[in-house]
Amino acid sequence: MAKQVATRPDWLKADGVLDVNSVSNCVSDDFADYINYWKHNGYWLFDSLEGIREVARENSLDLSNTKLFYYEIHELEYVEDDKSWKPFAPELSFKTKVLQPERKTLAGYDVVTFCAHTSPECSPLSCNSLAAEIEANEHCLLSSFEKAKQLLEEGKFEHSEPGPYRIFAVYSVQWR
Repeated sequence: MAKQVATRPDWLKADGVLDVNSVSNCVSDDFADYINYWKHNGYWLFDSLEGIREVARENSLDLSNTKLFYYEIHELEYVEDDKSWKPFAPELSFKTKVLQPERKTLAGYDVVTFCAHTSPECSPLSCNSLAAEIEANEHCLLSSFEKAKQLLEEGKFEHSEPGPYRIFAVYSVQWR
C-alpha cells in the first residue's frame, strides 16, 4: 500500500510516537480511495508495487508524497466475543498473488479491526489513541507479534472498535 504518512496528531498523547504507519487510513491516508478501482486482491490490498502504480497511472494519481508499505497478515483473527483465534481467508472472488518485495524493513506490528470482514478498518493504537496507554514505537506500532497477541488476549483492545482483530507485520519498502 502507498500511504501519505501523517506525523503524530496533537490529540494522540503518545510522546514516543513520531508518525503513524498504521494499516488503516484513519490517520495516514491511503494514496487513493483504491477500492473503487477494483484492482485489489482478496485481502483488499495490492499484490505488488506495480498494481499500485497501475492504478495511479490510469487515474492520474500523484504518488510523490507517499510511502510504500508491505504487509504480512497473521492467518488467524482474534474474536473478542468468545476470546478465541479463528482462521480466515482472502475473498476468493478476487485473484490474490502477493509478490514479496526484494527488500523490506520491519516498522512494527499493527492490530486492525475487520468488522465487515473485507478491507482494513481501524487501527486502535492510533484511531482510538490506545498508543497513549500501550507502549507503541515511533511509528505507532507494536514491537512484536507476541506483544500484539498478548495485548489482544489480555483485553487491552476491548471497547476500542468492534472486531475481529487481525495482526499485521508492517514493513516499509523503498520505491524503485
